[in-house]
This record gives sequence, structure tokens and C-alpha cells, in this order.
Amino acid sequence: MTSKIKYQKNYTEFNETYQLVLPLSLEGFVPDDDSVRLLSHELEELDYTLLYKAYSSKGRNPAVDPKTMFKILTYAYSQNIYSSRKIEQACRRDINFMWLLAGQKAPDHSTIARFRTGFLAEACEDLFYQMVRRLKDAEELSMETVFIDGTKLEACANKYTFVWKKSVGKWEEKMFHKIQEAVRLLNHDYMQSFTVNAESRAQDLQKISDYLEEKCQQDGTEFVYGRGRRKSKNQKYLELFQRFRERQVTYDWHTASFHGRNNYCKTDPDATFMHMKDDHMRNAQLKPGYNIQIGVDSEYIVSADVFQDRNDVWTLVPFLKMMDKKLGFRYPSVTADSGYESEEGYTYLRSSGQKPYIKPQTYEKWKKRSFKQDISKRENMGYDKETDTYTCHAGKKLKALFVKKQKSKSGYESEVTVYECEDCANCPHKEKCTRAKGNKRLYISKSFLEKRQESYENILSETGIQYRMNRSIQVEGAFGVLKNDYEFQRFLLRGKTKVKLEILLLCMGYNLNKLHAKIQKERTRTYLFEVQSA
Repeated sequence: MTSKIKYQKNYTEFNETYQLVLPLSLEGFVPDDDSVRLLSHELEELDYTLLYKAYSSKGRNPAVDPKTMFKILTYAYSQNIYSSRKIEQACRRDINFMWLLAGQKAPDHSTIARFRTGFLAEACEDLFYQMVRRLKDAEELSMETVFIDGTKLEACANKYTFVWKKSVGKWEEKMFHKIQEAVRLLNHDYMQSFTVNAESRAQDLQKISDYLEEKCQQDGTEFVYGRGRRKSKNQKYLELFQRFRERQVTYDWHTASFHGRNNYCKTDPDATFMHMKDDHMRNAQLKPGYNIQIGVDSEYIVSADVFQDRNDVWTLVPFLKMMDKKLGFRYPSVTADSGYESEEGYTYLRSSGQKPYIKPQTYEKWKKRSFKQDISKRENMGYDKETDTYTCHAGKKLKALFVKKQKSKSGYESEVTVYECEDCANCPHKEKCTRAKGNKRLYISKSFLEKRQESYENILSETGIQYRMNRSIQVEGAFGVLKNDYEFQRFLLRGKTKVKLEILLLCMGYNLNKLHAKIQKERTRTYLFEVQSA
């Protein structure tokens, strides 16, 4: 009869002997052309002063040197490993991670998480742009143009915890009417003169609650609860106004969390609900996310930022300003798709001396026959520059009436000239030309049209055609690699600061992998793909 099998925690006690085959050094296990060697070399040359300042000079030393921890984290992101627990596992099992540790003890997941969200938060951006400047010094960047594009990535948040600005305003207004009625009854019953103003609702409600609390103490009011117990007038009023105040504080909190947006997410207040391109149900439903903007030059990501705006048009100017500040140099031209076109963007590019290669929003429509035959469009009307008039399909003049000023969401002010047709009555083409009951009007920004024409001519040049082709290859290709090859489609951390930290680590890993691929394929110092002749 066989003896019972007994298991124990220490597996070496099973008395099975193995011959040690690993060498004392791991150097021979890492190939000479492995990307981890390049990563270690490139990151070794960076200045880590800002990172070391995040650590206290007092107390014990960190378990793993901060420079080594940064190498491990960057290499993990370059190898599609994002979870702190999986990074810990890689440090214990993966030869490349062991080689980076260079004999140091493998950090546990909590140490990795604390380093990523705490110590690295401020230094990561500085280290990323140091790496970009190294690429510039190595002549890996063309310095001709920067390709800009954006994508939406899902936040680490519950998709059912949305708060809508319109709904908050509606319910707050309904409650305000109830408050006014309750204040009127309170003043009548207690012979008081309380008021609740729209600008100071919470403070006014607090004053009323304080008065009612004092009144309850003076009258010795006994508070009762439960079924069949009749509440006193003092208790009813006090509980009513306390509920009003609690709800008002909640509404004020919601209003303060919008930051100019029309919604936010409760589990990650920095996230905005956006239409993602696709989801598991393939119905493009609203999800909490961030608008990620990147600038690409010579296939390298030279800049990255996180925005809460769903529309790319409001991100261009702040993104370019951030690039100028962080990079320390300015690109002579900017290439972007039609989603970035605006008068504000054109004006900024002209003031900064940068040449725009931005496709007009109506560029594709201009090619269609239906657009060319649409008599309501300004482009299909004759224009006389001397008299500043347009001629419609019926041969009638549209004259300038007045100029009005419009202010955009960002505060940019533009001038719009309003043109009106001299007489649309009894015109046989009116149904195809306008839906207005009166005469047809055109709203035209002359400054915008002039700047748009300049950009349109730029993209039609040989250089513009090459830039547009490279934009679709380089910047959209970079997003394709990050989202599909790297499988990064949802953030692990919450809050705009931490989300930016994640995207910078991802971009840094992408750049190092790109540099490694270019070196191995002998493609260094190649900048633009050539346009293939037909």
C-alpha cells in the first residue's frame, strides 16, 4: 500500500536535484542587438535630477534605484506590459528585466505602482522631452514639419456614472422654485424675512438652517421618527431646508466639476463622455475618455498631450504652444487634417511664422458634382472684389449689410460680414437657394477665407502632397501601432495628470522601439516617404 502524498509550501523539500545551468552573469543571455540594450543606453544618458528630487533626503534609500525603476517601467510599456503586477512578474522571470535590474532585488507591484503614480509624476514629461532632444541631436528628426493628429482613448472609469450639465441645471432650477415657495411659507409662519438668491443659494440655505436649529433648541423640540409619529413644525422645516442645502451643495459640486464641458464622469471627474470609434457592441456608444494629441516627425512621437475636449479644433493652438515651450524649438510648418481647421488656428500659425498644411473641411465636398451644382453655396457664386458683392444664380446681387463680431469657445474674436440678396421675392430658384422666409443671407469671415486659401494652395503643392501622404502614414500609423500592436485602448490610471504620465511612457517606449527598428534596418536619418509615381 502506497504512502499518502504530502504537499508543503517549500517545493525544494521534494529532494529533487537539478544541475545549475545558468551562468553567474546574465550578459550572455541578452543578444547583442536586443532593444533592451539600446533602451538602457539611451535612458542612461538622460538627466534624472528632477526625478531624484521627488525622493526625501531623509530616511532609508529606495528598494530599487529610481533610474533603474524608470528603465524597467519604460521597457515594460514598450513590451505591452502595463499592469504593476505583471511588471513585477516580468522582473522575476524575464531575462531582459533581470538584466536591467543588474543584480538589484526585483521590486514588488506596490513599489512599482507608488513609483509610477507618485515619484515619476512630475519628472516623466521632462525625461520624455530630453529623449526627443537627443533624437534631434542625433539628426533623427527632419525639423521640416510636424504631423499632428488625435484619438480618443477610454478612461479607467465606470461608463454609467455620467453627470450631464443640462440635467443638473434643469433639476437645480426646479428645486430653486420649491425653495422660493418654502421660504415664503417659512417667513409667514415665523414672521421672518429670509431670502434665497440664485448667486448665494448654499449660504442662504445654511443661514435658514442655523436659525431653525436655534429655534428647535429654544422651543425644546423633540425630534421623532418612524411610522405613526407626528413631526413638529420646527422639525419639518429644519429637515426640509437641510435637504435643500445638501442637494444644493451637490449641484454646486457638479457645476464646479464641469470645467467648461457639458458632462463629466463621477469615478474620474477629469474624463469626458465621448463617442468612441468602436466598442465591443460595435455601436459607438458614449464612454468616458480623453482626447490624446500627438505630434510626429520622422516616424518619432515628438510631443504628446491630453485634452478633455471632444473636438480636435480647440486643441491645436494649446498643443502648439505646449510644443514650443517643451521642445525649445519651433517647426517651420504644421501638417494636420481638416478636423483642425479654424480661423484661430490659422491666425496663430501666421503670427508664429509657421506655414499651414491643413486640409479645408470642405476639401472632399469640393470635388463632388453635387456640390458644384449647388446654387446655394458661396463657392458657386460670382464675386466682385471692387464692389464687394456676390452674384447669385438668378443674377441678383448680394451686398454687404454689416459686420458683426463672434467670439469662439476659447475667446478668439472674429469678424463676420453679413451679405443679403437685394430681392428674393418671386425668384424661381429660391427653394434650391435658401430656406429663409425673406432674402438669402451669407455669413462670411473674409480673414478666414483668405487664410484657408493659403493653406489650400500649400497642400496642392508637391511638398504639400508629400506631407499629406506622410501624415496619413506616420501619425495615423503611430496611433495604429499604439492601439492595435501595443493593445493600449484603455488607461489604467485615473485623473488627467496620471493619464498623461501613461501616454508619455507609452510614447517613450514607442520611440525607442522605432529607433531600434531603424538601426537594425539601416534606415536611420530617413525622414519622409517619397510619393510613388503613377
